[in-house]
Amino acid sequence: IEGTRTRVIDIAIEYEVLGRSPDEIIRSHPHVSLYQIHDALSFYYENRDELDQKIKQDQEFITRLKLNFPATMACVYG
Repeated sequence: IEGTRTRVIDIAIEYEVLGRSPDEIIRSHPHVSLYQIHDALSFYYENRDELDQKIKQDQEFITRLKLNFPATMACVYG
């Protein structure tokens, strides 16, 4: 999201996977406005296939890191 360190993917995961409402997402990211949340979700749905692929790649990367560095990743990602 422009002007923040929050990615559209982060908002989409919170909404789609974690089932959080836009108001709940704002509580997690108080620097993001409701307008930006809705804009991010709109962008996600318009580009869902591409962004879902990016989410999958990120998850696979984290899985590989956990396998290669189990002690370090346990401290970081519990």
